[in-house]
Amino acid sequence: MKKSVYETIEKYMLSCMKDSAHDKDHVYRVMYNALDIAKAESDVDYDVLIAACLLHDIGREEQFKNPALDHAEVGGDKAYVFLTEQGFSADFAGRVKSCIVTHRFRKSRPPESIEAKILFDADKLDVTGAMGVARTLVYKGGVGDPLYSLGDDGLPSSGENDKMPSFFQEYHFKLKNLYDRFFTQKGREIAEQRRDAAKAFYDSLYGEVEKTYSSGKHLLNELID
Repeated sequence: MKKSVYETIEKYMLSCMKDSAHDKDHVYRVMYNALDIAKAESDVDYDVLIAACLLHDIGREEQFKNPALDHAEVGGDKAYVFLTEQGFSADFAGRVKSCIVTHRFRKSRPPESIEAKILFDADKLDVTGAMGVARTLVYKGGVGDPLYSLGDDGLPSSGENDKMPSFFQEYHFKLKNLYDRFFTQKGREIAEQRRDAAKAFYDSLYGEVEKTYSSGKHLLNELID
């Protein structure tokens, strides 16, 4: 890809990114992960892959304003219009759109091309390990969700069977279940290297919170008639 073309696509991406958890730095990490994964694959169209990585989250603002919208669908449409307006062929724009539309966790529409599979895996890598924990905490704080919920006993719930959103609930619902959902061998390998970091953080945080409540409630009960 020519530098001028890259910079044109990058500039458009930068104008669209306003979500702190899905910001430009997330986009760059996804792209760099994708390029790393692509080294282990064959017949990769790097122009399609780079464009798709840069543009994969440009529909986030629309979804944030209207949660009924799917940012992957919106982003795919926006990318197609942008690319064709910039003189790219309909075939190229369509291939990029297909990558973007299928980069979310949806059994009904899995990625098909090698570029789409690489984007999917690269995007999911940014939800694994310590980075996944950090981004989830940023996102949860941004939307006002708590770290944890309390059970009927007044003690912190582990989040495993919670319905109400929280960081603990998100860990059990999504973060710990990512690791068998990768399409490329390289993606799986990188994810596995990160798995223990996320588990250790959750286990430590839950252990600290649970101990604080258990001990504190006991001490309080001794002081209250």
